[in-house]
Amino acid sequence: MRRDTEWPGSSRVRGVDVRMGHLLSDCRRRTAYSYSVGVGRTLSTLMPRPRSLTQGQLAAAAVAVIDRDGLAALSMRTVAKELGMSPMGLYRYVADRDELEGLVVEHVLGSVDATPPAAGAPWQERIEIMAGRLRDGVAAHPEAVPLTVTHRHRSLAGLRWSETVLGILTEAGIDGGRRVVALRALHGYVTGAIQLEHLGPLAGEGTAVIAALPEDRFPHLTETARSAGGIGPDEEFFGGLRLLLRGLGD
Repeated sequence: MRRDTEWPGSSRVRGVDVRMGHLLSDCRRRTAYSYSVGVGRTLSTLMPRPRSLTQGQLAAAAVAVIDRDGLAALSMRTVAKELGMSPMGLYRYVADRDELEGLVVEHVLGSVDATPPAAGAPWQERIEIMAGRLRDGVAAHPEAVPLTVTHRHRSLAGLRWSETVLGILTEAGIDGGRRVVALRALHGYVTGAIQLEHLGPLAGEGTAVIAALPEDRFPHLTETARSAGGIGPDEEFFGGLRLLLRGLGD
């Protein structure tokens, strides 16, 4: 038998033990490193990254899509592209398109001043002021107007506007079911007038086409269309609003 492998006390065996010790130590270090790296990578994958976008930035991107391409173009994919990120990345911030729409409405209506006008003025004038503020706030984003209707109950800015208008109507003695109808009529008029002003203006092609219709078949339409050219947007908006308010006051 060979002495250097048979006897533990021999220098040969001690050399093997030392080398084995180094190998085991090295394996332990490698295993520990691999474990720490693996755990680190796993944790970085499982733990959500810190949010870096604000709701205002998300809303601004969604509004940019709507303004440029229309309301039908709004989607998680198009907004993600506007932000320079993947659609899956956008889901870290919002759940779906419905939540995006809510952000858009709050962004659009957030600039509308809901402070009650001076109490000394007649109630009709105060309603005109409130309607004018809403028109000015929404006019920059006419494509988003339909969303202000469908999300009216979720927008804090929109609720504040309605609360102020209801207060004015109440002070004018309009209450109960009549007040409900009055608020709905005002909402309907303002949103409809804004869409007409931007999507079908009196100064647009449609008026010229109607004015050119055969007079024997459409006498009233053609005559009215020819008179429309001299009516500006403000006269149209506030003129129609005053007719509505006159009816509410009867």
